[in-house]
Parts: sequence; C-alpha cells; structure tokens
Amino acid sequence: MRIMVQKYGGTSVKGLERMRLVLARIQKAHQEGFKVVVALSAMSGETNRLLDMAKEFSPNPDPAELDVLVTTGEQASVALFAMLCKDAGLRARSLLGFQIPITTNSNFCRARIMDIDTQRLRGLLEDYDVLVVAGFQGVDCLGRLTTLGRGGSDTTGVALAAALEAEVCEIYTDVNGVYTTDPNLCSNARKLDRISYDEMLEFSSMGAKVLQIRSVEFAKKFNVPVRVRSTFTDDPGTLVTLEDTEMEDVLVSGIAYDKDQCRITVRNVMDRPGVAAAIFAPIAEAGILVDMIIQNTGREGRTDMTFTISRGNLDKTLAILEKLKPEIGAAEIQHDTNVCKVSVIGVGMRSHSGVASMMFTILKKENINILMIATSEIKITCLIEEKYLELAVRTLHDAFGLSQAPTPAC
Repeated sequence: MRIMVQKYGGTSVKGLERMRLVLARIQKAHQEGFKVVVALSAMSGETNRLLDMAKEFSPNPDPAELDVLVTTGEQASVALFAMLCKDAGLRARSLLGFQIPITTNSNFCRARIMDIDTQRLRGLLEDYDVLVVAGFQGVDCLGRLTTLGRGGSDTTGVALAAALEAEVCEIYTDVNGVYTTDPNLCSNARKLDRISYDEMLEFSSMGAKVLQIRSVEFAKKFNVPVRVRSTFTDDPGTLVTLEDTEMEDVLVSGIAYDKDQCRITVRNVMDRPGVAAAIFAPIAEAGILVDMIIQNTGREGRTDMTFTISRGNLDKTLAILEKLKPEIGAAEIQHDTNVCKVSVIGVGMRSHSGVASMMFTILKKENINILMIATSEIKITCLIEEKYLELAVRTLHDAFGLSQAPTPAC
C-alpha cells in the first residue's frame, strides 16, 4: 500500500473554491496509486474567532474547555471536505483526533503527541481511498480533547506520516517553499530546493512560520521527507530532508530573525553559587522559555544577569523576579522590548570557520551594535535593536550572496 500524507493550512481550506483546489490535488494523488491521508486546519480566521468568543465569556478561559471549543474549527473543515470527496466519487471519511485516536499528554493548549493508533488507520485505509483527519487536535488518556498549539496541524501531518511510514509528507500553505530569508523584508530572497532538518529546526526556532518546530522534530526523529509547497501553484516547493555533502559545502543557507524578544537584566545580584538557579528555576516552573543568557563579570561580590524571553511572558517574568529580589539581593530589574534576534544559519558552519567574524564585521560597517551573542554548531545569533532589523537582514543576505545559486565553500 502506497501512502501519502498531505496537510493543508487555514488559507488553503477557506471556502468552497479553495477546497476544490485541494480536492484536485487529492484526486491526482489517488490516480497515481496513493492512499491519501489529508490533515486539515480550521478555515483561516476561525480559530481566532473562537478564541475571541471564549474571552467574551471568560477573561481567563479554562485551558481544557478552550481546547474543546477550538477543536470545532477543524471538525467543520474535515466534515465539509469529506462531503466534497464523496461527491467526487472518492471513498472518504472524516476522522477527529479522538477517533483514531491521536493520544497526547494533558498539557492543554500545547499538548504533545504520545501515540497514534497505526493499526486502526491502516485498517481504515483498506476500506477508504482518503482519510480526512482533523489537524491540531488529540485526546489525553482520560478522554479529554487536547490541542497541539499554534501550527499544530503541521505536527499532525508529520506524525501521521511517521506512524504510517508514508512515502512523503506534503505540507501545503500559502507560500511556495522555504526562502533564504523573509521575502517581505528582502525582495531578492531565493527559494531553497532543499534544506536539512537541522537548518529547518533553527529557522523554526527563530519564529519562521513555514513549519511548526515540533513538526520538524518529528520529521528528523523518524526521517520523514517533508515537502513544503503552495496550494495555489505547481511549484515543487522545498524538500526538508537529511543533510548531505552538497548541503555541507554551502557555508550559509539563510538569514532568520525573531522580533518577539525582550531583554531583562537583573542588576547587582549576589555573585555566589546558586543565584542563577534561584533566578531561572521559578521561571522554568512557570513554563517560560529563556533563550540567551549572559552573566557579567562580578565586582565586589556582585554581578548582573541578563537574559531574553518572548514579549508575551514579560509581565509574568517580572512578577517572579520581584518576588525573588530579597533572596538574590537584586538592586534593580530592567527590561527592554525594543530588541530582536538576527541569525545566520547553515550546516556548512560545522566544517568551515569565519562566519562569525564576517557577520560581526558586516554589522559593524552598518553601525549596528550587538547587544548579546549566542552560537550553536550551525547558527550564530545576535541580539540587536529592533529599529535595525530590516537593515541587518538585507545587508547580511547580500553579503553572504544568498540571492544567487549556492557556491560551495572552499
């Protein structure tokens, strides 16, 4: 049995005409001999409408009940699309997350997939040409509906492909692939034919909205080839796959950025063992992700601790730090929301030097001050003032020659 998984985002299923475009792709795959599992998002705007409605009824909606509400968006999509498929002569049925089941943990609004009943899915594929699965949702071990967080339909699609050992997982959206940087900021950004899992993970971690980061983690773990394509063109898109020597020969693959950043500095804390743990343990327990961290050189038993978080967590983080002030002996807590991250990404950095110095030199020439620096094997990230974001992205993109076809590094 040849199996293909396709996932369609909200813009792809917004209304009858767009669903007919999706149907045409499903029919083509079926004619080529595939059994098709299609994961659908809610129609564009529907999830936001439901979230707004929840806030009208409750200023702080219960997460479990919120999941019950927002899963109705995908339920409508799969039911309507299954009707289209049946009218077109395809043997099709819709499936909600709990009907498969897609079992998750109980972390409502951002649950993680724990298991998928592959045997049931394969049995259904014996009887049907097309299974239309609600993306974004699952069920916990107590039978409560859960959702996977924003962009969770990507994860549903890739997880289904991994479970069913599908030949390919196609992610359809309103862009025709992964670009060297955001085309909205840089008009000469170039679409990549291929990108490695690790590079895509770095792009996703920086806020690129092409693929949800957990979907890329799934793809890498289970070696699922993922093709990112547009619903509205025949462009082959970008293949996300294992890295090879050709990818490693290219020094830099792209420039990514993240505007959802806030820098916090805890001034004049005690410079002794345990202070860092006292600061970051309560923040972690509150579910707040900390990214870049710098501890300045201590002076007379005192030091400053600087770190970055997403802006949406600022108030919660400041409240935690205010309570900690007496314990850590902090003199002052400062924050700055006018910052952003810019990153240079490429698997070629593993075997070639000089990228960091080149990046720093480029920013210096544009008089862009670097506030913080973080590195990994394939990424160099600088925190800068947000007003310089577009200039930094365009300048770095041009300096690394990313608008041109890749030239192997020496």
